[in-house]
Amino acid sequence: MKKYIYLLISNISLFIVFPFIRLVTKSFYEKKILPYVLNLTCNSRPIDYQRKKVIPEASGKVLEIGIGPGSNLKHYDNQKVTSILGIDPSKELNQIAQKRAEKNNLNVEFLIESASRLSVETNSIDTVVSTYALCSIPEPQKTLQEIKRVLKDDGVFIFSEHGLSPNKRVSFIQNITDFFYPKIAGGCHTNRNIEQLISDSGFQFLDLNNIYLPGTQKFLGYNYWGKAKVSS
Repeated sequence: MKKYIYLLISNISLFIVFPFIRLVTKSFYEKKILPYVLNLTCNSRPIDYQRKKVIPEASGKVLEIGIGPGSNLKHYDNQKVTSILGIDPSKELNQIAQKRAEKNNLNVEFLIESASRLSVETNSIDTVVSTYALCSIPEPQKTLQEIKRVLKDDGVFIFSEHGLSPNKRVSFIQNITDFFYPKIAGGCHTNRNIEQLISDSGFQFLDLNNIYLPGTQKFLGYNYWGKAKVSS
């Protein structure tokens, strides 16, 4: 019963309440409501469970793309990670992330910049992490090229992302809602083919998994996660 109530409230919010508020007052929605909604969504139980599958594998000098409110910070292994660079263009989310970094006693340097034009040195990163970021980055192909550039030769790209479903009915919903959903969800596109984006950008998968996240709408919940390296 709780699951159905949650889905009902979520659908009403996504398709009625949030679009109406943004239509009436875009500035207020994006500065006051959206950061709170993203923080709440990014820390939901199914998504947090996915984070726990991949983040502990990060090691050495880490670059996290789209660090947002810092939802991954509690999952890093302090014994394996030497430092973290957190990239995100949102000052509002950055403020939340800074508090989480202090709480988890992590050495994090925050860079408020675009992931498609990184100021990070070439061939300097051991692990790049991206969780639920490639869906909303305006230029995902350029971002993946930047990830290739900054990774060391033996570096690893760790990811957990949601995107295009192989089910035709679900992908149909993803495609027809794409004209408005990114506007209420911080630029999030639900219909990006994450597997294809990564492979077409010159990465070789070391591990790749797929699942519909339980307790989420299917058009939002098709999840890809795993590891990749730059193709030789």
